[in-house]
Amino acid sequence: MRIGLITGEYPPDRGGVGDFTAQLGHALAALGHQAHIITSQSPSGEIPDGAADVAVHRVVQGWGWRCWGQVIRLAEDLALDVLDVQYQAAAYGMHPAINVVPQPQRCPPVVATFHDLKVPYLFPKAGPLRWWVVRMLARRAAAVVVTNREDFLRLKEEIDPRKLNLIPIGSNIPVSPPAGYDRDAERARWGLESDDVLLGYFGFLNQSKGGEELIRALEILVKRGLPAHLLRIGGQVGSSDPTNRRYAERVERLIAERGLAGRVHRTGYASPAQVSAALLATDVCVLPYRDGVSFRRGSLLACLAHGRAVVTTRPGVPLPEIEDGGNMVLVAPDDAEELADSVEQVSSDPGLRTQLERGAEALAAGFTWERIARRTAAMFEGLARDGR
Repeated sequence: MRIGLITGEYPPDRGGVGDFTAQLGHALAALGHQAHIITSQSPSGEIPDGAADVAVHRVVQGWGWRCWGQVIRLAEDLALDVLDVQYQAAAYGMHPAINVVPQPQRCPPVVATFHDLKVPYLFPKAGPLRWWVVRMLARRAAAVVVTNREDFLRLKEEIDPRKLNLIPIGSNIPVSPPAGYDRDAERARWGLESDDVLLGYFGFLNQSKGGEELIRALEILVKRGLPAHLLRIGGQVGSSDPTNRRYAERVERLIAERGLAGRVHRTGYASPAQVSAALLATDVCVLPYRDGVSFRRGSLLACLAHGRAVVTTRPGVPLPEIEDGGNMVLVAPDDAEELADSVEQVSSDPGLRTQLERGAEALAAGFTWERIARRTAAMFEGLARDGR
């Protein structure tokens, strides 16, 4: 098939939606499909290496009201069979134009893949109208993909459930550290002693991810005498959501106020190989999401793929794949004390940590890109057969 993947961000832009689109494009190409990325010009002007198996078309001049005309013209030129909008409001500058899917006679079938259900900005006090715009995208699309059970349960009440598909995301970071990787040497880079406990946090900082609880838990552990350090892996904020910079600055102030500057280390924005090396160096990955653990979180999938012991927060809806104490440890959101208790338990119990590491690897096996691409392609092929 000739598949067009529409995305508001794409590498070298920094963001999970762009990374997901790149991984999906490569996986679809590996199955023999033609993958075409349709996006806008990168702010940096850079074009990443290693994209020979997918075609990247930076033809969209902005995600305002003219964007669909530019997409449709390219779809006609390439004779695309399907278009798939990778939707996250921030990736499109919070503009609602991408939500207004053209009529079917004007373009190939349009799929909407929701990476979350956050609403775009319309105008002050738009209120319920903002959710109406998101729902419009779901209703006008020929098919809808959600990446997690929470969004599936919400949308199945809003649209025809026959066109709703639950297809997860995978890890954007392959388990592939640099050649000659040595875990002890990697830990020494951060000034760690052999008996230090290294907590890992991967991903951007924003209000939903519990950065403040993480720092407070670190402070509690240090006061208890645990030789704990924190390694923050990756950049602080992404290209599409710079408003999170204020929250990241708040977390930095908290680190300074609590006297933890010498115990918090940062990789900064790093290559996938460097991120992989850093993840493998950690003892416990701590992901205190305020809205509960979810499989829409690429940071979680990366930690699982690397076989890390994970301490995170209880999900907002039942997730049968998660076994508390088997493949991760769950705590209440917004509770630094319980978070510290669980991190201390995992770090001091080698048997539990080994169980969590094995459980994480087993769980991650269900989120491979080949499996995700096969399910996605099967959905696309069904639309093509139906002529939608």
